Amino acid sequence: MKLLSTNENGIYCAQGNFYIDPWKPVKHALITHAHADHARWGNQKYLCHIYTEPILRLRLGENLNIQTIDYYKEININGVKVSFHPAGHVIGSAQIRLEYKGEIWVVTGDYKLYDDGISTPYEPVKCHHFITESTFGLPIYQFDSPLKVFKEIEDWWKENQSQDLNTIVMCYSLGKAQSILNSIDQSIGDIYVHPAVYNINLAFEKVGFQFDAQPIFQETDKSLIKNSLIICPPATDGSAWQKKLGPSKKSFCSGWMQVRGARRRRGVDKGFVFSDHCDFQSLNQAIKNSEAENIYVTHGYEIQFTKWINEGLGLNGQVLHTLFNDNDEEE
Repeated sequence: MKLLSTNENGIYCAQGNFYIDPWKPVKHALITHAHADHARWGNQKYLCHIYTEPILRLRLGENLNIQTIDYYKEININGVKVSFHPAGHVIGSAQIRLEYKGEIWVVTGDYKLYDDGISTPYEPVKCHHFITESTFGLPIYQFDSPLKVFKEIEDWWKENQSQDLNTIVMCYSLGKAQSILNSIDQSIGDIYVHPAVYNINLAFEKVGFQFDAQPIFQETDKSLIKNSLIICPPATDGSAWQKKLGPSKKSFCSGWMQVRGARRRRGVDKGFVFSDHCDFQSLNQAIKNSEAENIYVTHGYEIQFTKWINEGLGLNGQVLHTLFNDNDEEE
């Protein structure tokens, strides 16, 4: 019997009697990171990285039964050795390593190899079985360094300032928002955020992070917001909140901006190609670094990328059906 399998509740370890990122309520859930498709309400007990805890409590409830763990620390759950390792996806994200009777599995959750400047950078973990996402598992997806993207945002912000316009950047409230705030040149002007971003920033303050950005609430005097950078989730696009921000240009920050026509379909002035996921080249590199013989592909272009693993890399690739997704509107 395999150490990991899937059932109606999620990815299950029968020996350890726990799930990893379950999509239905279970007794014991190990959580790779706090995005909504990986961390859900209703589990009796959660195990996550120490940086993920405040976000789980913010999103799922203060009274959760949460055990935290730091990177690299090993614990034993019913004979299974469990440890969390940096995934580089968002602050606190982790790959989960499982070892039982000499067999090693790694569940990546979501991850990226590029250093975004604030998430603990991804580190390869050698294993026999490697479960990987494939959100951008096609060769067309080739991303630049986030540092280059941050410079592009700064230049566009300055250009908009010269026209007395605000600059709206729509991106995930958890992940890209903190990366941008951490790396953007704040001497350019004032930076504001949507309350959803602000609340996540406040939660991260509990574990030592600090983000300098002012929230825009309903009662905020919008006339004071001029030539500013405004970071907000994609769900605000076209909302009353966004329409009250005054003369602005808006952008969308996502790996999907790599595809021709994506900016036009989103109805934005600018598209920045920046993702918290691996591009095609990085997925290949991660698989090679793992030295795994068996690769299980989920979350994205599963069929196409699995075919590439088998035919292009000459490894044993299999599709793993899960309920994870990458919905820009949710975050």
